[in-house]
Amino acid sequence: MSEFEYASAPESKEIAKIAASYDLFIGGKFVKAKKGKSFDTINPATEEVLAKIAYADKLDIDLAVKTARSAYTKIWSKMPAKERGKYLYRIARILQERAREFAVVETLDNGKPIRESRDTDIPLAAAHFFYHAGWADKLEYAGVGSKPKALGVVGQIIPWNFPLLMLSWKIAPALAAGNTVVLKPAETTPLTALLFAEVCQQAGLPDGVVNIITGDGITGAALVNHPDINKIAFTGSTEVGKAIARSIAATNKSATLELGGKAANIVFEDAAFDEAVEGIVNGIFFNQGHVCCAGSRLLLQENIADEVVEKLKKRMSLIRVGDPMDKNTDLGAINSAEQLKRIKEISNTGDAEGAQRWSAECKLPTKGFWMAPTIFTGVSQAHRIAREEIFGPVLSVLTFRTPAEAIEKANNTMYGLSAGIWSDKGSKILWAAQKLKAGVIWSNTFNKFDPASPFGGYKESGWGREGGRHGLAGYLTSESKVKK
Repeated sequence: MSEFEYASAPESKEIAKIAASYDLFIGGKFVKAKKGKSFDTINPATEEVLAKIAYADKLDIDLAVKTARSAYTKIWSKMPAKERGKYLYRIARILQERAREFAVVETLDNGKPIRESRDTDIPLAAAHFFYHAGWADKLEYAGVGSKPKALGVVGQIIPWNFPLLMLSWKIAPALAAGNTVVLKPAETTPLTALLFAEVCQQAGLPDGVVNIITGDGITGAALVNHPDINKIAFTGSTEVGKAIARSIAATNKSATLELGGKAANIVFEDAAFDEAVEGIVNGIFFNQGHVCCAGSRLLLQENIADEVVEKLKKRMSLIRVGDPMDKNTDLGAINSAEQLKRIKEISNTGDAEGAQRWSAECKLPTKGFWMAPTIFTGVSQAHRIAREEIFGPVLSVLTFRTPAEAIEKANNTMYGLSAGIWSDKGSKILWAAQKLKAGVIWSNTFNKFDPASPFGGYKESGWGREGGRHGLAGYLTSESKVKK
């Protein structure tokens, strides 16, 4: 049977109207940065400048926090819970109505395939607002004790890999619990957060309940250290998470930290191989591997390793790499030149340390930031590629002989965010799940998410949970604990 080519099926850029420049969103309005500084956000697939973004410094953060505090004290905390829920429902519906627009902006600014933005990111973002809207008047069942209370003003910092989805993970529970928010998106992907600011206006959300400030790590640090913030919610690297923990250690601020991962995807000899291969591909190549819970370590039982690797290589050869705006694309652009440099630098250590690299043959575009889907075999636990989070489309393949050895190798990491188990025996899956030190464990699947299901890790993968009742509880306290 001869191979066939997919006809180009590009999504239209005209659906999204990206402005030439964007200001900060404070107090329900777009306002200029105090010092007038700005930076560019670019399309990582073409290196084209998409817009100029206002750069927030301490003066801007002071204004945003002051505005959020006023909105919390005068409006949001006094509003009946059922009324707060109505605003979340309204936001969710608007996200659905404008889903195609958001998907296009997300893909242009982030580099991920439009298929993923359209089918995963935006629907899940809306689902989080729908889910948490239902919690707004049921907080006494969240498990934090009698008469639960909001914490106050929450500072939130989100990463560049799932910009709108991470925003929804943070803002939806915070608002449902009765808090007000100052959110900082990643400097490389601010556009959907700023588009979300328009949604807040469209929904009639009271001024100051949600404030969005843009900038880099210095901006984020200023937000973390602001004295009138009650809680910090952060998703990002373990290194930055540790710095945040040190910064707030001597304060009364609470924190939710969702950090790095180096997940093990374990395939036992009794697994359905073809199904497992699809799960392996989804586990590491979804969103270019820019996933904190990515299955970046594949553990194969020794007697099936060659067969599974051969099937995996054939499947990887079918991955379509290219224009993220093409609906046929499977693997888009790496988010930034800096991230691509890191991926290549760590990958090169795999070659230097004796692992065998294999990359699917594909023609990479000449403009933008690109990496072919890659696997390394002959990897040991001592290899750097097996220990450090690469955050790219690079998979390390290790082998094991017995189930006990698989668990030992899977747990031999400083991280503990997620894991996958592939077997046709329920008893083996349950046994392995009890032994694995990971916060989220998938059985015969990978990278499945639901707003009602808590997500988070152990060890250096973070503190607390996001999603579900457990995530909501992180934005509440019992009445007796509220600082007067």
